[in-house]
Amino acid sequence: MNETKPPSVAVYPGTFDPITNGHVDIIKRALRMFDRVIIVIAVNTQKTPLFSIEERIDMINQCFSNTNDRIGVDTTTGLIVDFAVENGACAIVRGLRAVSDFDYEFQLALMNRKLERRVETVFLMTGFRWIFISSSIIKDAARHGGDISGVVPAHVRNALAEKFSRG
Repeated sequence: MNETKPPSVAVYPGTFDPITNGHVDIIKRALRMFDRVIIVIAVNTQKTPLFSIEERIDMINQCFSNTNDRIGVDTTTGLIVDFAVENGACAIVRGLRAVSDFDYEFQLALMNRKLERRVETVFLMTGFRWIFISSSIIKDAARHGGDISGVVPAHVRNALAEKFSRG
């Protein structure tokens, strides 16, 4: 009997406020491991994002216009592990920049494993060239006129410049 294996799906959660080249790198590497990656904008009511959900979705879609059939973008206000199950994902992808990230991410992975054993957590080390960047650091640099070219896609750099030029 020749059964077709269902496509492997992973979710990659974050706030993506904004998406960085570090995020893009993790997503591209995840696409080498999974048939489809759903980028999940996790809505955190305790944070005040710079960009709206719609703006973040648009920025993400612009990064992956040539792989749109393998990339999905969605949002959730709930548990990522529940989102993964609802969307047929077998894994949650997490990027690690430094050892300091690992403790928190390890705790999350263990809780997700307790909640749903069928969903694995896959840790990908951030590429060395992106190890120092975060959305918060990039926003702060952009807010004060710093040159952020090379750490975010050009369209994101332009969106940040527009946000901060409005005052």
